[in-house]
Amino acid sequence: MTSSAVLPPAPPGDARKKRRLALVGGSLGNLVEWYDWFVYASFAIYFADSFFPGDNPTTQLMNTAGIFAVGFLMRPVGGWILGRAADRHGRKSALTLTVAMMSGAALLIAVAPTYGQAGYAGALVLLLARLLQGMSIGGEYAASATYLTEASARDRRGLGSSFQYVSMTCGQLLGLGILITLQHTLTTAQLQDWGWRIPFVFGALFAVVVFWLRRRLQETDAFHEESSGAEAHDDSARGTLKALWQYKRQAGLVMALTLGGTVAYYTYTTYLTKYLVGSAGMAKTTATLVSFTALALFAVLQPFAGMLSDRIGRRPLLITFAVGCTVGTYPIMTALGSASSYWSALGLSLLALVIVTGYTSINAAVKAELFPTRVRALGVALPYAIANALFGGTAEYVALWFKDSGHEKMFFWYVSGCALVSLVTYVLMPDTRNAALSRAEAEADDPVRQLA
Repeated sequence: MTSSAVLPPAPPGDARKKRRLALVGGSLGNLVEWYDWFVYASFAIYFADSFFPGDNPTTQLMNTAGIFAVGFLMRPVGGWILGRAADRHGRKSALTLTVAMMSGAALLIAVAPTYGQAGYAGALVLLLARLLQGMSIGGEYAASATYLTEASARDRRGLGSSFQYVSMTCGQLLGLGILITLQHTLTTAQLQDWGWRIPFVFGALFAVVVFWLRRRLQETDAFHEESSGAEAHDDSARGTLKALWQYKRQAGLVMALTLGGTVAYYTYTTYLTKYLVGSAGMAKTTATLVSFTALALFAVLQPFAGMLSDRIGRRPLLITFAVGCTVGTYPIMTALGSASSYWSALGLSLLALVIVTGYTSINAAVKAELFPTRVRALGVALPYAIANALFGGTAEYVALWFKDSGHEKMFFWYVSGCALVSLVTYVLMPDTRNAALSRAEAEADDPVRQLA
């Protein structure tokens, strides 16, 4: 029997069990990946002066934010290399490799020497670790987006892919939870001296566990079909830039639809705590608790928005997000800048994140639905990573730059402008909800084949 032999269809119960296992396995790995990625931003307020001495806290945060942004420069490289690997060797192999890289990077940060111990050599170790993390996360986003979308039932792809941001947000929550715990068990001096290293040690250990879990994942049917079907003889074309060039319009769409979403997401997640502390004058512990609570509720919203997109389509949610972000950013951020209590800051943060949900809950599915299987992971990875390197990764740095120059509110208009560009894209692009992700789905849509 050849490798392309048609296997009998799995019983419905087995198919559902397989999808649930794929959802859990893919999501847990994604959680740990993004925990390691975001915990840097969460703990920067405590380790900034360990690597960049000085009297200006904003300047110190700008230096650590600059390294955070530099990590994004490696995301296109990781997206290209690991996206290609996912298209040629399978989603599972790419997912396993990304988490191994992230584990090593977290361990590097955990043992990095401070300025007092080794001068700026410590900052160099920090930079190298973030570059490695950037490469890892550049491949993780596309591999997990592709895996979760392909592993979901066709009429539940919005729901299935929404768990990418559920797990991403849970990764942030895990980091913030550890931060809150340490804030209540260690003194500020202890956190600044050595306590900030603890979450990175945990991150390295978590990643080792997930590495073992991901090795047990099953490959998606869409990839198996592509590998063993009629196109298998053209294997050299899979996951290449030449193949991606045939879908340059779709790649451009990915960049444009990502622009507004990534800037808004990083503004209301990684930058929010610093903004509440530095601009609203809120205590660090209160600002952290605001972020934690808002993100917890944000994570709960994702599946519901994903299910809604399976019923009404992707474009209505994307357009709602872009309109809300374009007109709402300035008043929301201005009000947050003068928020004086936990409850007022929480309400405003939730309002912003409800708006952002229109993008985060379904963007993975939309991007995956734009490309065929042979170039899907690379098609999602590379343009998304470029957009993130240019806009998402620099959002915090741009915000701090405007603040340092005395024009903080200009950043609010910057976020609105990015959302406006994406709004035009959402209005003009087709809805991808009914896209066929495999030959089996395409044949099911073909009435001629159905009659044959």
